[in-house]
Formats: sequence, structure tokens, C-alpha cells
Amino acid sequence: MPSKKYLELQEFTDNDLLNELQETRAQYQKLQFDHAIKGLDNPLTLQEVRRDIARMNTEVRRRELASSEGGDTRSKIRARRKKK
Repeated sequence: MPSKKYLELQEFTDNDLLNELQETRAQYQKLQFDHAIKGLDNPLTLQEVRRDIARMNTEVRRRELASSEGGDTRSKIRARRKKK
């Protein structure tokens, strides 16, 4: 269920990662609904799932930045700031 750690997420392909993210978001919405209606045995599962979603979003964004060539401009900006 939750706790897809950073190293496990790196092994996923792009499509697998997006599918897992979509499934985890659906699971989170269901957990929220269940918690609002009848309560959960362990409400900390909401926090764990939310953090897993954040990990997946971070990995998706990291891959987007790695595939784009816009990363070069960011390093140029950082180099300019160091010179000052």
C-alpha cells in the first residue's frame, strides 16, 4: 500500500509511475471519504499516502527537468549569483 520509497520509484518507467500516481490519488480520495464518514482505524495512513503522492510528484518533476534542456539556464543563474 503506501510507502513507495525514493529508490523504488526510480525503477519505475514513466508510464508505470504515472499509473501508480493516479491509483494512489484515487486511494487517497477513498481514504478521505471513509475517514469523514466512519473514521479510520489508523488516521496516520492518510499522512503516509499523502507523502507517497508527494514523492511520486517529485520524481515526475525530476524526470521532466532531466529530459528538458531548460536545466542549463538554471545552472547559469546559480553561477551568476555566486560571482556577486
